[in-house]
Amino acid sequence: MTDTIQDIFGNVVEKDILLRDKYIEPPFSRLDAGSGHWQKRKKSWLARGIKSELGRKEALCLAQTMNKFDPRKNYTGTSVFDPVLCELMYHWFCPDEGAILDPFAGGSVRGIVAHYLGYKYTGIELSDKQVQANRFNAVDILGISNSPDWHVGDSDQVLDGINDSFDFVFSCPPYMDLEKYSNDKDDLSNMTDEEFCKKYESIISKTCSKLKDGAMACFVVGDIRDKKTGFYKDFITITKQAFYSAGLKLYNEAILLESGLNTAAMRANKQFTAGQKLVKVHQNVLIFKKP
Repeated sequence: MTDTIQDIFGNVVEKDILLRDKYIEPPFSRLDAGSGHWQKRKKSWLARGIKSELGRKEALCLAQTMNKFDPRKNYTGTSVFDPVLCELMYHWFCPDEGAILDPFAGGSVRGIVAHYLGYKYTGIELSDKQVQANRFNAVDILGISNSPDWHVGDSDQVLDGINDSFDFVFSCPPYMDLEKYSNDKDDLSNMTDEEFCKKYESIISKTCSKLKDGAMACFVVGDIRDKKTGFYKDFITITKQAFYSAGLKLYNEAILLESGLNTAAMRANKQFTAGQKLVKVHQNVLIFKKP
């Protein structure tokens, strides 16, 4: 008879004393977000009430047009950052009750998961509406006394006023001009590639200066194509170079296989026939270490 245990959500899972029981997922360089175990855990996280789509562009457009924006309502149409990936990165690379810094906070997931697990999260987000939505979502799940610390503003400026030191950096930056988030002049998605890279490097440098010696920094990134030529911009290398310039070294690198391969298959024939472009079904998880 196979031994079973209960996870933090009360789910009965098969006991794997060597890997899964100890690490949640095997600590491999290939992470499969489409696996049954991963998806079951993700559903358990979302069942806590995480609504990271609140405050996001697609939701805001509809709500603002109707003049009925309410941070508590479940506007749909926006992807949610994977809470299981958050859980893994915190569990693997951040000490218990450690302080986490996120210079590109976006939605509520990374902050809520951090505080649910007993960490302390500080996130910086340019959009006041997004932070407002995050705070409402966090209070619903965590209560007022355990809410993450979100700052509104440009990270390149806000970081100058943060004097704390952190045990872990975890973020998912804007993918250059892949998606336009706002009309704000400080929004990285509105900048030319040259402007983006300069400011991106500055933000990473300031972020890493707040990181304790020997601590880790993880950025989840994916490559994007130039909209005119179709060539990749090599955003992964741009990110690595920014961290190298900040004095960190690449320590781990993983491929996150995304769920939703059925929709990718629907796009594959058209995309490859039109321009011989492979359908991207992964993201890169880059983990750096401060000497």
